[in-house]
Amino acid sequence: MEDVKLKVYLKKYINTKKTILGVGPMSINCINASNNISSKYKVPIFLICSRRQIDSELHGGGYVNNWTTEKLNTYLKKKKNKYLILSRDHGGPWQNNLEIKKNYNIKDAMKSAKKSFEADILNDFKVIHIDPSLNIDNKNNLKRVTENIFELYEYCYEFAQKRKKKIIFEIGTEEQTGYSDNFLELENLVKNILIKLHKANLPKPMFMVAQTGTKVIENKNIGSLDFPDKRIIKELPAEITLPKISKMFEKYGIFIKQHNTDYLTNETLKWLPRLGIHAVNVAPEFGYIESLEYSKILKHYKLKKHLDIFYKIAYESNKWKKWVENVYSTVEFKALLCGHYIYSDESFVESKKHVKFFLKKKGIDLNIFLQRKIENSILNYLKQLNNIN
Repeated sequence: MEDVKLKVYLKKYINTKKTILGVGPMSINCINASNNISSKYKVPIFLICSRRQIDSELHGGGYVNNWTTEKLNTYLKKKKNKYLILSRDHGGPWQNNLEIKKNYNIKDAMKSAKKSFEADILNDFKVIHIDPSLNIDNKNNLKRVTENIFELYEYCYEFAQKRKKKIIFEIGTEEQTGYSDNFLELENLVKNILIKLHKANLPKPMFMVAQTGTKVIENKNIGSLDFPDKRIIKELPAEITLPKISKMFEKYGIFIKQHNTDYLTNETLKWLPRLGIHAVNVAPEFGYIESLEYSKILKHYKLKKHLDIFYKIAYESNKWKKWVENVYSTVEFKALLCGHYIYSDESFVESKKHVKFFLKKKGIDLNIFLQRKIENSILNYLKQLNNIN
């Protein structure tokens, strides 16, 4: 898709009552699965890269295949697939572990974030999500977040203009409350941002993140969208609030992006296009699926040694702490929740080589097997979200 036509294409696509899927690049198998499905069905998929997953060479890359922004772009260029749309997810200060480890202040973290965005724009990332909401120095408030959104927005736009690159903006925060946004507060925020952008002669964002009642914990979605009984006092049902929010966004020429869509029921997913949700993000679920299927095939062929290696490395990474609600969950469950973080670990890579060699003798290509499992999940999302029949 030519840059100049992408925005028009996406608008037309969304206006046919389809909800676009954003897939987190949890692994190279997940990236390949996204590429295969989007190419085969000629359906747009956003590949939503967080800075921890993929970042510039200057920032040391990310945990996904140890890839940098530059390496990912080189890899995908060879695929020649116009339907897989490179996107930055949660770009902003302190969204990369390097900036936290080095104890950057807000000024240095903003400089670093700008360098990361530069690499995105130069390497054909089409959708740029600006999120300066991380509160590492405990000084964030609505005023500072709004000012930082504007500063990064203006910087990215001007940088792209100078390099003759076309980009689409998404704005919104990382917070997942599990409840729907307050309508009046949200409209005031939208108005204030648009006024500021208009005064600076900057284009509107195409997408804005709204809290729609989703929240991911472990391998489930516990937000009020799937569980109406979890609504807070005076929170209206999603079938009332979401169309209202959607119409308000459309009035201002913006589309809603829903984050944390993982693990929602098919029934809920089917409703999203009807409720006016224009795009959604799904990420940790695909990582969990790959880890689960990897563990299943190891169990099936009684490869206990390699299963133990996987569980040990994943568990000892402590990455499960981000996702686990019940600290008394089993080591196995914790390992499955965070397994995707350690796929590039040297010891795991060595262990997986032996597993691949063993399975090859059984006529099984391990990576193709895992890709197919992820593809099946992506296909289900595309069906429920009205992208394919």
